[in-house]
Parts: sequence; C-alpha cells; structure tokens
Amino acid sequence: MGLALLTDEAFEPAADHQRLAALERYDVLDTGREEAFDRIARLIKLALGVEVGIVSLMDAHRQWYKAVDGFSTDEVPLQSAFCKHLLVDPTPIVVPDATLDERFRDNPYVKGDPHVRFYAGAPLTTSDGFHIGSVCAIDSAVRSFGPREKAILTELAHVAMNELELRRLAATDALTGVSSRRAFKDEAGKFVALARRHRSALSCIALDLDHFKSVNDTYGHAAGDQVLAAVSRLVGEQLRRTDLFGRLGGEEFAVLLPHTDQHRAWEAAEKLRAAIRTLKIPGSHPPIAVSASLGIASLDPVGDDVDSLLQKADEALYAAKRGGRNRSAVWQPAGTTVQAERRRVLKAGRLIFMNRHAVADCTVRALWENGAELLLSSTRDIPDAFTLQIRSDAVEWACEVTGRTEQRLIVRFV
Repeated sequence: MGLALLTDEAFEPAADHQRLAALERYDVLDTGREEAFDRIARLIKLALGVEVGIVSLMDAHRQWYKAVDGFSTDEVPLQSAFCKHLLVDPTPIVVPDATLDERFRDNPYVKGDPHVRFYAGAPLTTSDGFHIGSVCAIDSAVRSFGPREKAILTELAHVAMNELELRRLAATDALTGVSSRRAFKDEAGKFVALARRHRSALSCIALDLDHFKSVNDTYGHAAGDQVLAAVSRLVGEQLRRTDLFGRLGGEEFAVLLPHTDQHRAWEAAEKLRAAIRTLKIPGSHPPIAVSASLGIASLDPVGDDVDSLLQKADEALYAAKRGGRNRSAVWQPAGTTVQAERRRVLKAGRLIFMNRHAVADCTVRALWENGAELLLSSTRDIPDAFTLQIRSDAVEWACEVTGRTEQRLIVRFV
C-alpha cells in the first residue's frame, strides 16, 4: 500500500513542486473517461499488437490512468509503477522481458498478477519541459520492439499531450456545446466569490449517467456521443438562464444554481433526473434510454471554495450511486467539517509514523489554517495520528485524522 522505511532516498522527481504545478494546470486528475484518450489507449493496442494500452498521469503518490484498455484497475502506487522511471530519464523505455531487467524483476506486477513481461513507455511532456505522465504498452509475453514501434509510441505520446492542451484551452465542450471543465470552474469561481461576499445561497448539482460504459459497449461510441449531446440539450432546457452548466469529463456534468438553497436544489435535481429517465434517443430498436445519479451540495460561505463545493457534490453523487443509482442524494458531512479558508494545492507529502520509522507517500490536495486533505493509494494501514511532511515547503505538522475514505484523509493539525 506504499509503506516504507523512512530514508532520504525517496523517489524525488515525483515530488518536484514545479512538475506538480505543471500537472495541476491541466486539472485532469480523477476526471471521467473521455473518448479522445480512450482512442489513444486502443490505438496503442492495435498499432503495437500488445495486450494493454494506457494513457496516464503521475502525481506525488500514484500513476493514475486517464485511459486504459486491457486492465481493470484505474491506478497503481507510484513506487510500483514502471513509468516512474520516465520522470528521471524521459527517454522512451523498452523492456523486452521484465524478469531479466534489474529495475523491474522484483516488481509485484512482474512477480504476481498480471505477470508483466513486456513494457514500453514514452513520457507526456509539457511545452515548458515538465514530464507529467506517460503512454505505455504492456504485455504478459516477451516481445521485441524496434525503432518503428518506439516511434509510434512516441507519436502517440505527442497526440495525448496535444489533447491535454486542447482540453485545457477549450472554453466550450466540442461534443455537447456546454461549458468545458476549465470554463465552468473559472465561471463558478466568480459565482462562489459573490455568494461568499453577500452571504447568498448557492448550490451545486453533480450529475453522472448510470452505466454509460454499457451504452458505448452495446451501441458504439457514436451512439454514446449522441446520448451525451441529447442529455446536454435536455438539461440545458430545464435550467434557468442564470444557472451554469458544464461538462467535467466523460459522462460527468455539473450545474451551479445561484440564489438556490439545498431544498430547492434537490427539487431541481429531481426534475432533471425525471426528465433524463424519460428521454429516448433514436437510432436503435428499442430507442436508447438512460438514467442519471445526482449529488447536491450547498455552499458553506466560510469554508468552501469551488473545489470543495464540487467535492461535496461529487461525494453526494457517489452516495446516490451506492444507493442504487437513478436517484438524487444530498451531501451529508462525515466527521469534522472544515470551517476555514481552503486553498487548493497539488503538493507531494509524506506521512511519517511508527516513531519515524515508517513513511507513506501522499498527494496534498488542499490546505487550510488548521488542516489538510490528503490522497493516498490506500488509507488502510495509516494510523489516526502521524506527522505530515511537505518537503517543498520545508514544513511538518502533527496530524489527527478527522475523516477517512479508502483513498482520502481529512486531517487536523494538532
């Protein structure tokens, strides 16, 4: 899960604060599946004849898959990731047989499931020279890989990086015509600032189409695109002119409702849910029908910014999914709520415990005066009290856990 003895030989490139700042510019971590990147993963498999194709980003503690074809997992701890070596030397890596390579032969993914033998990876490099992720090809059989195949993988890395740039710069989502993730968050930030200044009500709805992957698998990606466009038109028709609507990625959308309290936001969410449930998309027999799960959260004018409001709506959304899908859920606080000015960050952190004999890498996603939000590959073996170290800021805090999920900790500085 990422525990290790505390030494000064930690994998430093992953923790470089300038690299993490470059990664943060793209605001892509933990976003939904998107066809442009899924297509690149499929092309890796098809063009290179391998079992697995991946487009990934690397933060401070994990390699996260923006797109993967051939694996069921969405991320791996960075300490076990083959692609972490691209952060040290961005030259494309080819490993014909991982069992014969001293860098990888003891790797848990080589010695155990999925028994990786062949690996090839190329970095995703920003225009200002930071290596933020990779594309990679993986197989369970020993393979050869010549200059042509290496050139193909490198070109696909450039294509993936271009897609990230286009995604970052676009104000309008090309498929649905609604606000892009970046444009939505920029505009939502203005609404939040006004609501906080005037202490006015503001609510957010996170919306996710249920079992959307099965639509693509059954009817094809063109039909999936048709569904997304139809749902976007329908939602737009139901909203007020003052509401803000955006596509956050894949089949995930968000609605910002100014001057709207939690009860009215729930009524609006139920109206959207019912409308989507009755939508019929032509082109198949019978017509394609979908449902949606929705999460509702209202702004805390003291403790919330755009990101924390979206996070709360997203937590409510997943509560709706756990409850059976095709329903709306309102965010409920778990443990201690944050009542302080919250600052969104992307920093490398280390959790130090067992009398400073053990350490776990983490990514710090938010800081406030007396606490932080931390992401880990797994929180299972993390105690309720530890020291948080952020080396780029040369600071340490004694921490107490106030909220915990499988991969996320909320901590209070003590």
